Amino acid sequence: MELSDLLRSVVSVFERLEVPYLVTGSMATIAYGEPRFTNDIDLVADMKTRHVEPFCAAFPPPDYYLSRDAVLQAVRQCHQFNLIHVTAGLKADIIVAQNSEFDRSRFARRRLLPTGSHGEAVFAAPEDVIVKKLEYYREGRSEKHVRDIIGVLKVQGDRIDQSYLETWVRQLGLTEV
Repeated sequence: MELSDLLRSVVSVFERLEVPYLVTGSMATIAYGEPRFTNDIDLVADMKTRHVEPFCAAFPPPDYYLSRDAVLQAVRQCHQFNLIHVTAGLKADIIVAQNSEFDRSRFARRRLLPTGSHGEAVFAAPEDVIVKKLEYYREGRSEKHVRDIIGVLKVQGDRIDQSYLETWVRQLGLTEV
């Protein structure tokens, strides 16, 4: 199994369960920017408690590690949980969407993009990916986030909605970053 296979598996379950989702993180910066290695997938999903059981049932052991309790807790607290394909060692970080103005905005701006020979998936818009990368940089100061942002800006160029980006940078207190 490859990372794109894991993405397709998770996306197909979200689609079957009618869970709104978006791909973000490194996979999104690769889609909008420059290629680099990543060993996980970051997805934001608007999961509800009714989705927990069927989602967990779709990823059974021994092929997958998925804690039902962690999923339920993440859904209740709007946090994240991990899904791991055991033999391949691949991981999906699933972040439960918050009822915030920013999450509502980025879900409204999602884009359907090709994922190679594995079909399509819904991705966060490039501006929203940049905003989240700025937040991650503020939290951990990892230079990989800066490189990802630069890659998206270089490739997307004038297609970036500067006004939208500046608005959220200001609203989320990221100006100094």
